[in-house]
Amino acid sequence: MSDLPQTVDIHEEGPREGFQIEPGPIPSADKIALIEALAGTGLRHIQVASFVSPRLVPGWADAEAVVGGFRPREGVRYTALWFNESGLNRAMAFRDRLHLTGSIALSASDAFSVKNLNRGHAENLEAMRRQTALHLKAGLPVTRIGVMAAFGCNYQGDITPAQVVRTVADGLAIAAEQGVTITDVSLADTMGWATPARIERGVGAVRERWPDLRIGLHLHDTRGLAVANAHAGLRLGVRRFDSTVGGLGGCPFAGQKGAAGNICTEELVLLCEEMGVGTGVDLDALIEVGRMAERIVGHQLPSELLRAGSLDAFRKRAA
Repeated sequence: MSDLPQTVDIHEEGPREGFQIEPGPIPSADKIALIEALAGTGLRHIQVASFVSPRLVPGWADAEAVVGGFRPREGVRYTALWFNESGLNRAMAFRDRLHLTGSIALSASDAFSVKNLNRGHAENLEAMRRQTALHLKAGLPVTRIGVMAAFGCNYQGDITPAQVVRTVADGLAIAAEQGVTITDVSLADTMGWATPARIERGVGAVRERWPDLRIGLHLHDTRGLAVANAHAGLRLGVRRFDSTVGGLGGCPFAGQKGAAGNICTEELVLLCEEMGVGTGVDLDALIEVGRMAERIVGHQLPSELLRAGSLDAFRKRAA
């Protein structure tokens, strides 16, 4: 079944996701330059930093300097990530320039929850109850559930659609307790276990149970299937995708050193545009930003488009 969307909402996470895993240190000025360059490509959502423990994620010890240093561009939503009250308080100091919303972050794998958050599923449910209450007290809307390890886990193995459905149901129960309405669910292939068939089964199971929820995908390219998985998602009508320019990043707690990071934003944009799905992004400009990202991190990034260029560039030459 094909139900292609007319447009997609691309959430660029390269700065946050990428700089958390680079051995670095990456100068704050370079992080700021990348954020500002990304905002000039037509992207409308950029996740710019993580307000997390500098001891656990030293790549974001300078979160305040970066968030306070870039020049916001009109029409672009800048977001950040946090996992606890301390991180939320740090983010709230930049409420004038960040688009702050709450979410309920869960893992379909109990083992990954322990590795990533240092708490099992039951303990994390209690933490999300407290965090949801904190978000509401701070005046932040809570409309989204994120499910990590939704398609498989390096520590726990295969994750079934039924496990994902149970995890989403747990998140919805927390929302109901707090009197909030969830509109969006993000399914994350945190460790690159997804295949097109797994995407179809996972998205299908959640959609069958909750047909009114908007489903987004957070894809990693660990095994080279991210674009194929995005294609499967598009054919199912998925309209929101997380991605990173050049393929920056990766999960530092996945237990797979050297694995490729997220789906490359420019490869996702190329896929969408060749399928007739609008992105609003200038692909050639984005490719140049990807090359800039390579210079900043000082090594080659996974994106093939940084070397091959866009199809439109060659179409113009041929014409």
